[in-house]
Amino acid sequence: MFVLSRTSYTIPKPAPAAITYPSDVDDTTWELIAPVLARQTNRGRPRVHSDRLIFNAILYVLRGGITWRMLPKSFPPWQTVYGRFRTWADNGTWQNLTTTMRQTLRLELGRDPNPSAGIIDSQSAATGPGAGIVGNDAGKKVRGRKRHLLVDTEGLLVTIVVTPASVQDPTAAPEVLTEAKEQSSRLSQVWADGRYRGKLIDWAKEELGITLEIISRPPGQKGFVVLPRRWVVERSLAWLGRYRRLARDWEAASWSVCALIHIAASNLMARRIARYRALYQAA
Repeated sequence: MFVLSRTSYTIPKPAPAAITYPSDVDDTTWELIAPVLARQTNRGRPRVHSDRLIFNAILYVLRGGITWRMLPKSFPPWQTVYGRFRTWADNGTWQNLTTTMRQTLRLELGRDPNPSAGIIDSQSAATGPGAGIVGNDAGKKVRGRKRHLLVDTEGLLVTIVVTPASVQDPTAAPEVLTEAKEQSSRLSQVWADGRYRGKLIDWAKEELGITLEIISRPPGQKGFVVLPRRWVVERSLAWLGRYRRLARDWEAASWSVCALIHIAASNLMARRIARYRALYQAA
């Protein structure tokens, strides 16, 4: 009878399975994002880690609300991830990604790629320790930074400006409106709440050709009420709040906050485009 020697047979170990996380982008979504992140030059050292792996690591930090140093070992070293994140922020890639995703999604919805109307608003967020220059929002009783953003009528991000919370909305609005006009030359109508009254209305019309329309609460109205147009930007802020790193401002610099908001907004838009295209293919 044949006896198998213990020393002549070893059980092969299975190949380690790739680790995935709920924050990872799927193939369809990545096909939309990849061309924007692709390296535009062959100069310098070849990249060891793929753009997709780095982007998934950034999303892991953004969705989970963790620090860069707490990235799991399945991702590249946190220094590499943060370095690529900062490089893409410095060369305008995150802004470009937001613009590309917004234009693509608007085309999917049968709209002109560049919006002609938008809604402006701000949100004050408390900061963590070591947050750099901050201020006090006396109205909201928040010490931290203020995020001034303008979205189109679909709630898609057009531009974002971050200031200390002490900066009043009419003071930051010219920069927001100017950047929004640069993103879309068709922009001619913007809705806002009562905080944007005053000289800003005339300035926007004369300098940028934008009609700033104030939407006020009905006289005598008490408690919560859904106001026309203004609810769109409030919904956009709620969308961004799903990313835990944005629930509170933990960044040491305002550029980092802007970059993370662009990433969150563009990721939401890319996923929405992917869902629409999957529905079209199924139909």
